[in-house]
Amino acid sequence: MNAAASLLAGLLFLCGTAWAQVPESGRAQELRFSAEEVDARMEDRYIDRTVDLAAAGKLDEDRALLARLQRIGDGLIRAAVALKPEAAQWQWEVHTTGDAEVDAICMAGGKILVGSVFVHQLALSDGELATLLAHEVAHAVAEHHRETFSEALFLNRFPAVPLEVVMERLDSDLSLQIRLSTLSSLQESEADQLGMVLAHRAGWPPAAMVSFYGKLAGAEQGGLISSAYPATASRLSMAKGMARLFGEN
Repeated sequence: MNAAASLLAGLLFLCGTAWAQVPESGRAQELRFSAEEVDARMEDRYIDRTVDLAAAGKLDEDRALLARLQRIGDGLIRAAVALKPEAAQWQWEVHTTGDAEVDAICMAGGKILVGSVFVHQLALSDGELATLLAHEVAHAVAEHHRETFSEALFLNRFPAVPLEVVMERLDSDLSLQIRLSTLSSLQESEADQLGMVLAHRAGWPPAAMVSFYGKLAGAEQGGLISSAYPATASRLSMAKGMARLFGEN
């Protein structure tokens, strides 16, 4: 590609970029793919994942936990919609799984999956479970999947490729995953803070939030927490600071 063609491609690339801000923090985001495209792709993945889990007998087998999550999730989703009105149009879903490898995940557009083994190992109270769920809701509200896919494309400026190609590369390219690790860590910390804001606005006590991160610190020592997350000691310190902001010592 000659210099003129490179410049033209760059201008076209930038013209297709949307600028956004993460709610509450105001952090700027460069978003190359549309929310509708990302949500549709992630919904497809969510359906595939839940179908596979159902076939293995590991979807929603813990009916009591599912009922708790749905009850707690209603208030958190209302808080999310108040912060990000377009979230009212998302088709929110929450499921549980007995797959021991799953702690909790949320895909773009409000598709949530919570691991029952993880919840029971930590013996989470409703307030602690709300904190876990709020963290996942926060990922959706902050559009972290959309940002990650966009950043993956930015890291390989030319040529611009379709979203499905970017997703495939993210699944298989370890070097790309490593280059995105700083963003991933930032997003996890952001979801912790924004999640606590959502939980607080949904009426959950800050003490339960601090307790949840305290349990994570203990779980890290037991090997239950992935090293992909920020250090649990710093997360617990953040939770205590946020609790003070909410007026609870």
